[in-house]
Amino acid sequence: VGASVVNALSTELDVTVHRDGKIHRQTYKRGVPVTDLEIIGETDHTGTTTHFVPDPEIFSETTEYDYDLLANRVRELAFLTKGVNITIEDKREGQERKNEYHYEGGIKSYVEYLNRSKEVVHEEPIYIEGEKDGITVEVALQYNDSYTSNIYSFTNNINTYEGGTHEAGFKTGLTRVINDYARKKGLIKENDPNLSGDDVREGLTAIISIKHPDPQFEGQTKTKLGNSEARTITDTLFSTAMETFMLENPDAAKKIVDKGLMAARARMAAKKARELTRRKSALEISNLPGKLADCSSKDPSISELYIVEGDSAGGSAKQGRDRHFQAILPLRGKILNVEKARLDKILSNNEVRSMITALGT
Repeated sequence: VGASVVNALSTELDVTVHRDGKIHRQTYKRGVPVTDLEIIGETDHTGTTTHFVPDPEIFSETTEYDYDLLANRVRELAFLTKGVNITIEDKREGQERKNEYHYEGGIKSYVEYLNRSKEVVHEEPIYIEGEKDGITVEVALQYNDSYTSNIYSFTNNINTYEGGTHEAGFKTGLTRVINDYARKKGLIKENDPNLSGDDVREGLTAIISIKHPDPQFEGQTKTKLGNSEARTITDTLFSTAMETFMLENPDAAKKIVDKGLMAARARMAAKKARELTRRKSALEISNLPGKLADCSSKDPSISELYIVEGDSAGGSAKQGRDRHFQAILPLRGKILNVEKARLDKILSNNEVRSMITALGT
């Protein structure tokens, strides 16, 4: 319904179609034809040109378009449709610019683009493609040295950023394949638990793109796929190909498993550190951090905690605060960068623990 909606919301929409050696044209106003479909010439090309003017009575806030926003979407479409050439050009006076996008590698190139500033665990992205029951599945993935995952899923080029059955099938298959391989190769001991889904996805960048003849989306925004068969088919096609890759590329496979094993060890260490922190916090409720200048209020809806660097800043802050609802906690120097650290290291940091104790969480 995309073209129909644009037509209805435009003061003018002009469509020119090159087809069967003829050039066809028709013009609309707010969805209503104002000219008949007419032949205006001959051509040896094929294609469609659509020109529209957004209706300012409907789009009351703005009818200006953000070039960067559109360019990002065009680049995304070029990644999702390998080999296609897409050009975006801004002809507005004073804003003239043009970008062309073409990616022979498709979503494999997309993964390389997303990982361009990261240290990768294995050199080449893994690319998998298959088809079953009219559903085409494409997956590209590559691990990097970060501690977070970036998984993007698409259905018929629509970004399903809430996930859905295709993404669930991929995650299930990935966890199973890596655990099966690790056990067969003795990388996980017999009595040790399997790697969790979070373990095997740490540092993962992945694109899942499926083409479905009859996609069923949950809600009106088309951001979550609901077809049950998409989960099974994605799982089956991906798992089969991923198993083959792991067997044929033992060096890359071992690096992937090792990454998951390190994540599992960190997860268990974080669990122990979290439990220790909670126990200590419970014991330290009446013994708050020594440098904390607490407030008298016990009402969390009005209480404020100001975290400052060093005793000198703490002294100035204490003088200017309202003791009733403003507390001051001086910390020593620059604290740990929690974005780039694992949870076990975060929870063992003294300054972080002081904040946890002061906040009572």
